[in-house]
Amino acid sequence: MEAAARRIAAAGAAELSLQDVAEAAGVSKALIHYHFDDKAALLARVAAWLASEVVAREDSALDGVDPPHALDALWAWLEGELARGDVRVLVDLTQVVPESLRLAAQEAAGRRRAAAERTVETLFSTLSLTPRVPTAMIAEVLVALVDGLAVAAARNPERNHRVAFDVFWLAMLSLAE
Repeated sequence: MEAAARRIAAAGAAELSLQDVAEAAGVSKALIHYHFDDKAALLARVAAWLASEVVAREDSALDGVDPPHALDALWAWLEGELARGDVRVLVDLTQVVPESLRLAAQEAAGRRRAAAERTVETLFSTLSLTPRVPTAMIAEVLVALVDGLAVAAARNPERNHRVAFDVFWLAMLSLAE
């Protein structure tokens, strides 16, 4: 999984071959075929695996954080995700055509939206705020922001994306009662 994710991050899902994954993992192409029927099956499994990893890290981002440090903790999580590149790989996987992969990418996106909704609820609760709009709506926008920053970070890794993050949360927290 890690080798496939690294190769997708480097060259994109469309350009990935099972031979590339085998070489990156230091195994034979036959071993890759033993575990996966084809490229689409491998990519679907990578999408599910990465979604689990990203969601688990996001779910723990605000654990035990006191209110004055909540946004910094959330930024630390996002900064780690931008450096890791897993979200960008998930975004790239949504662009691949096979039906089996599209379903896996949709499942991964649903899991990420649910995690974002938990994050929004936890953040507002930690800050003793009540949103005036449904948290699901804020979560959708949060996922879009994270995806956009993941793509931007891949294109321009030297750019500081904290400003966009802070402006986003300033706008979202202004929706609180």
